[in-house]
Amino acid sequence: MTADDLQGLVLEALDDLKGQNILALDVSGSSSVTDWMVIASGTSGRHVKSLVDRLIERVKASGVVPVGVEGQDALDWVLVDLGDVVVHIMQRESRSFYDLERLWRTSPVKESTALSSVS
Repeated sequence: MTADDLQGLVLEALDDLKGQNILALDVSGSSSVTDWMVIASGTSGRHVKSLVDRLIERVKASGVVPVGVEGQDALDWVLVDLGDVVVHIMQRESRSFYDLERLWRTSPVKESTALSSVS
């Protein structure tokens, strides 16, 4: 599975469970660690957990094993490392406070409104 295919799968999985403000940032020109960084918000700890569980279920069903998952204890900010795609699922307050989008501002952005064109 290519990095772009994996990124599309991640966007679909997060959108399925109503992840909010989903952004996919192409960081391939800025990072040697990953090609895509996906950021999404959940409305509560329970919603964040559901998003993480669905994401892991979907990628495993496609043959991708997560490299690591961090933050599942607090459910305020969970990072799912899929190698070519790193996913940050955060509650709104944490996302606003850490403002990861600002840190990667120069990267091309794919917003969740583009999901209809992702297959």
